[in-house]
This record gives sequence, C-alpha cells and structure tokens, in this order.
Amino acid sequence: MIYEPSDDSYLLKKEVSKFCKGKTVLDVGSGSGIQAESAIEFGAKEVLAIDIDSEAVKLLTKKGISALKSDLLSNVKGKFDLIIFNPPYLPLDKMEDRESSRITSGGEAGDEIILRFLKEAKKSLSAKGIILIVLSSLTPKSRIIKRLKELDLKKEVIAEKKLFMEKLEVWKIEAKV
Repeated sequence: MIYEPSDDSYLLKKEVSKFCKGKTVLDVGSGSGIQAESAIEFGAKEVLAIDIDSEAVKLLTKKGISALKSDLLSNVKGKFDLIIFNPPYLPLDKMEDRESSRITSGGEAGDEIILRFLKEAKKSLSAKGIILIVLSSLTPKSRIIKRLKELDLKKEVIAEKKLFMEKLEVWKIEAKV
C-alpha cells in the first residue's frame, strides 16, 4: 500500500521547498514521491527516494525519480544535505488492518520507527545537513527528544497545522554547533 499525500505531506512539502535548492536530498519512506518531486521542482542538486514497499519504488522509478528499496536507511550509501521523512507516527491501533497500519503506525507507542530512523539518519547526514520530519501531537516525544540529545542533535518546530484530532508539526533537526 502506497501512502497517498495528506495534510502531513502538504505541510512537509511546503518546508522542503525552502531547504532543497542546490542540495543532495534523501526522501525516506517516499511513498507516492510528493517530497522527492518537490525537491526536484525546487532545485535540488540530486534526489534519492527510498521506500520499504516495492510498489512504491516501482512508482517512483516510473515517475523518473531515482529510487531504491530500503528499510529506512539500511541500503543507503553516502551523505546528504537534506533528509526528509514523513514517518508513520501514530501509536499502534489494534483495530486497524495490517497493511494500513504499516503506513500509519510508528510502532506500539508510535515513536519506535522515528527513534530507529534518527540513529540511522545521523550517519547519512552531511556536516551541515538537516533533517525535516513530521510529527503529530499523538506521537510521544519524550524518547525522541532524548534520542536527539544522545545524538548531539537539536530540533526546531518550523511549521504547524491543527487538525480535528491532532496537531501536526514539522521539525528541523540539525547538529548542535
């Protein structure tokens, strides 16, 4: 199942357009490719889209986007100036079907995939690189903030959108200076 763009995608896309010009960009969990397409449109030097789903990788390739099948950054080599991630960030809902849950649930608590991503992304981030990531008010943040401190990274909320049941945030993450 490929995640179709929604409020979180469009909120992140607006921020991607501000940070991608002339940059090497990695779009993690690319899905339909909205972030990769935005980075290309707004002047990224190079864009690589990755997804765990084979169908998403086929779709991205069909769109002319350089794409690779990867479980988070497990198959990625090199460093990137901008790493984009619209992760599955909701706590597990046992009522949701397995396929849908794969694109919405970030694990039992909702933060497990993000915690793993941050550890992997730090290794793929160029010296002055940044990460743009979407989180929800439904995502527990204490362990994420702790992980950022452990990795010597800092975050700044650069965009927000209130929805009926939650508030979405785009975090800009970078190394502490």
